[in-house]
Amino acid sequence: MARYIVDSQMENHEKYYFIRELESQDIVLLPTKYLMHKKRSRLSPNTIRRSAGAISYYLNYLDEYSLKLDDIWEMKYDKQQEHFTDYLIWLQAGLHSGDNVKKNPCNETCNAYLKEVFRFYGFAGRQDEPVKQLKVLSDMKIIVNNSVGVRRTIHRNSFHGYLQEKGHIGKTIEQDKIVRLLKACANCRDQILLLLLAETGFRIGELLGVRYATDIDYERHLLYVNFREDNENQARAKNAEYRKAKISDATFEILQFYMEEYQDLIFQQEYLIINIAGDYAGKPMQDTGVYALMERLQKKTGIKVTPHMLRHYFANARRKAGWKLELISQALGHRNIETTMRYLNISDEELIEVSEKFYGQHQSIYGVDKLL
Repeated sequence: MARYIVDSQMENHEKYYFIRELESQDIVLLPTKYLMHKKRSRLSPNTIRRSAGAISYYLNYLDEYSLKLDDIWEMKYDKQQEHFTDYLIWLQAGLHSGDNVKKNPCNETCNAYLKEVFRFYGFAGRQDEPVKQLKVLSDMKIIVNNSVGVRRTIHRNSFHGYLQEKGHIGKTIEQDKIVRLLKACANCRDQILLLLLAETGFRIGELLGVRYATDIDYERHLLYVNFREDNENQARAKNAEYRKAKISDATFEILQFYMEEYQDLIFQQEYLIINIAGDYAGKPMQDTGVYALMERLQKKTGIKVTPHMLRHYFANARRKAGWKLELISQALGHRNIETTMRYLNISDEELIEVSEKFYGQHQSIYGVDKLL
């Protein structure tokens, strides 16, 4: 049984995560201090929760081998390298989840857990004088160009031992499947939820945080993302950002119908997307309710859908419609255009098609006909 667990506590609509020692129920101070640091940095609750999970896995790994953080600091380079490589293998085998694991994590997930552990070590090392640094992390300088050609230098600490990754392949959903899902919805609340995710590209936390009185322009059919830390349903805009998105006239009509249909529930509180039945009717919907809805739709239709797949659909649909990459990136609220690139599912067939079109227009580009 795991010795260290992730626990949380709500206080004034704020969720705080910490690491607890199971037997004594004591809070483990240093990792909890690290999680509080992330909280003060205004990272999203989901990001902090994932960080807490990664740190708890590592603490359980240390405990399994009777090791302490100080033991790792004092290891020589070769031993540190072996230690963290073995930790990756331990994660890859699913040993961090005990008997509850449904499938072993992919290499990308294992690497992400270890990267969070390295961030924790970086934080821990800064607590002492002189500052401590792991021997296996080498300084790396990368020079990159952004979308407009401006060069910048990124300094990173690199670990030469991560598991090989296949690369991010964004999972999207086709328009005809969205239509089938909409037809399978039991009510207009479910329909407007799917439509708004598909038409705005908002993250689920951003959409659930929309308030009908302040975050909708009813004349221009605009929805706004507003960053708030006190949402009743713990919804939150990532990166503390503000932006807006326009929805179609047809979708706006369904939005108005939804608000009229459930006005007795909606106008008793502030949020646009609410629970419409059960013990929590009239309360703002949480992300767990959204995922439960999408699981029900999958059982009905056989079509898998998640909020993030609809976000990928938004990006790919607009690329095919001719939107510039910079516009798509801004609409998605990405800080880096490289992140947007990973959303775009460009197929080999599409590359061949545009190549044939290019050569059809520029057959003589190299003057090959004069060489024969």
